[in-house]
Amino acid sequence: MATKSKPATKKSKKRHLPKARVYVKASYNNTVITVTDMEGNVVAWSSAGTQGFNGPKKATPFASSKVIATLSEKLKPMKTKELEVYVRGIGGGRDSAMRSLIAQGFDITLFKDVTPMPHNGPRQKKARRV
Repeated sequence: MATKSKPATKKSKKRHLPKARVYVKASYNNTVITVTDMEGNVVAWSSAGTQGFNGPKKATPFASSKVIATLSEKLKPMKTKELEVYVRGIGGGRDSAMRSLIAQGFDITLFKDVTPMPHNGPRQKKARRV
């Protein structure tokens, strides 16, 4: 008689992440912050919308600092100390996110603005012939 085997349970491995990258996307409508390892694999993410802010409150500096606070709680068990910060966008949460990361006790080794800049714009309209 065959015995029924237990299904394999997935062990949650304790991840040690001493250095990480933080991508801050601050738009006029929302602030999205993603934390990845050095290879680019997403470790944690959060946004002002997931924190319960709605409408124009999502793009405020206060909402951005709350998002950083929740992400730092996710990063504490991983013993993350050094961060590389990449900021994109022109929203109100970009400066606040930077200050909040420093206030949480992280060492910022790199700060880079990767906001896309138009270099020539779209194709011009055809010249009008009269």
